[in-house]
Amino acid sequence: SLRVLDGSVAVFDSVAGVEPQSETVWRQANDYGVPRIAYVNKMDRTGADYDMSVRTMIDRLGANAVPIQLPIGAEGDFAGIIDLVEMKATYYRDDIGKDVDVVDIPEEYADVSAAAREKLLDAVADFDEELMELVLEGEEVPVPRLKSAIRAATLALSINPVLCGSSFKNKGVQPLLDAVVDYLPSPLDVPAIKGIVTARDGEEHEEERPSDDSAPFAALAFKIATDPYVGKLVFFRVYSGILEAGSKVLNTNTGKTDRIGRILMMHANDREDVDRVYSGDIAAAVGIKQVYTGDTICDPNHAIVLEAMDFPDPVIKVAVEPKTKADQEKMGVALQRLAEEDPTFQVETNEETGQTEISGMGELHLE
Repeated sequence: SLRVLDGSVAVFDSVAGVEPQSETVWRQANDYGVPRIAYVNKMDRTGADYDMSVRTMIDRLGANAVPIQLPIGAEGDFAGIIDLVEMKATYYRDDIGKDVDVVDIPEEYADVSAAAREKLLDAVADFDEELMELVLEGEEVPVPRLKSAIRAATLALSINPVLCGSSFKNKGVQPLLDAVVDYLPSPLDVPAIKGIVTARDGEEHEEERPSDDSAPFAALAFKIATDPYVGKLVFFRVYSGILEAGSKVLNTNTGKTDRIGRILMMHANDREDVDRVYSGDIAAAVGIKQVYTGDTICDPNHAIVLEAMDFPDPVIKVAVEPKTKADQEKMGVALQRLAEEDPTFQVETNEETGQTEISGMGELHLE
């Protein structure tokens, strides 16, 4: 999925910090040049340690992790967050994050907040000469100016802003969504996708497809899923043009043309039928029969093969077996289907032991 993202939110456990699977995904994001903000979740758990989590990002990931928030309390005493950009404190008065008070930073947090803001300004100023001058001259940095500097440094992969909260109790989620808008790129902020076009004489040349609705349709299938109600779902990212339900598309990897039956906008477990999708959208299609993860689907009259997806090698392997022999065939079919949907998930039989082994990107992935 990282291949088709313009930006991402890396979520870390406040107790465990950076875990092995996080390292793998972070390296992939580096390879694809995906700007990231980090979110330290579960600040209300026993053993939650925000500073430790930030240190593990620096030590294990080599990230330039720069906190733009501080937690107010931790574990059972987690009460809110301090915004180091606007220098305000947000208190959550209930357990569902609806009753919220935004107030001045309490006196007991004034010193630590001032020190953390100074570190934030120093970190961002390293990549912005104009901001550096304001900091050196001791002038107050306007909030919009600081936000624009953080955004520019994030898009350039120079820093990773760090936020915190407790998603289960809806604490810190709203500021996180605001940060996605403020600091992560839109489709227009990233370079146009490149692909290979074959001319009539057989010559191949590179061509760009800008994020423009008026450009020819081009998309990348990045995930295949089987739905019990609609059958095969093909998740795709539209890089250029518009796709309407009922129109024909060409899979340039297989050379086959299919008609799009339905287009679905996916919202977690909910789905919404739409008539068309535009450049920059991520949606799911029903009706494409022969397609694999990484295939290009495009306008049949403007064929292009987009940059291929690279799949990392698995990092963990475990043996699995069914509860009963009667379930052997069912397990085999299910595992094979998972392998078709996810190229980073592999299934093989150990010749020595005869056991079925599955490989993936980490314990969380295999679970």
